[in-house]
Amino acid sequence: MSVPQRVTAIRQALGGVGVWTNAVQREPAAVQREVVARIEALGYRSVWQGEVVGANDVFAQEAVWLAATSRIVAGTGIANIWARHGSTARAAAATLADAWPGRFVLGLGVSHAPIVEQSGQAYRNPLQRMREYLTAMGETPATLPVVLAALGPRMLELAADRTDGAHTYFVPPEHTAEARAALGPDRLLIPEQAVVVETSPQVAREVARRHTVRYLQLPNYVKNLRRLGLADEDLAGAGSDRLVDAIVAWGTPADIVERVKAHHDAGADHVLVQPLGEGPNDTLRQLEELAPLLG
Repeated sequence: MSVPQRVTAIRQALGGVGVWTNAVQREPAAVQREVVARIEALGYRSVWQGEVVGANDVFAQEAVWLAATSRIVAGTGIANIWARHGSTARAAAATLADAWPGRFVLGLGVSHAPIVEQSGQAYRNPLQRMREYLTAMGETPATLPVVLAALGPRMLELAADRTDGAHTYFVPPEHTAEARAALGPDRLLIPEQAVVVETSPQVAREVARRHTVRYLQLPNYVKNLRRLGLADEDLAGAGSDRLVDAIVAWGTPADIVERVKAHHDAGADHVLVQPLGEGPNDTLRQLEELAPLLG
């Protein structure tokens, strides 16, 4: 299967909207199965999660998710390239792609220096490291879509040259437009969009800032936001109202649907909504409110 054929196939499987969540990452397997099955029942087409070296293993967790569901696509957003050798990642991903055909997307990422260095590894030359990792992976199965976590021009170029596309995170629709231009029309583009179903600006931004404060400590995201025109005052602390409102869509379900539409209009194939809040129940509550409009 060629890259265009694989991209067409996974676009059809993904549809327009999926879910990105870390709300179940540290929950018992029984809770993970229940939550992912509910997300599938609500009509969302995919579910993605991140990985931190030493905290979780996305391949093991997503095998649990896939076994508990019948249609939903599972994606790694991302499988951390510092967590395992490239050939090991290929073998794990190939196993999932074989066991659940058309239901797994491998997202790879270089993570961030503060996170990687906590695991005792040296974070150097991330772009070159990703190139070498893709080489170490070798040839992947024809039915396994691979995307890169890519923000800047050089990683987007690598994603277009060596994989099926990009998974972007902590980005506004303006970045989606730039990413689509960099990738061209024949690669996947899957941005994440954080959301808070809440109409009070004070309450919504308070929840949002518990999210933004973490990511504004990571240089890769800050550099990308500067590239998009955010200033020092926007990036200080947990972020200005301007930054918070750009990164986190809040308001009524209809307000949030408009932000998702903005990503699609800018060139996204599939948008991952990430409800912010406290735990799996809050995640599901917001997804239930959004589902009738996003389905």
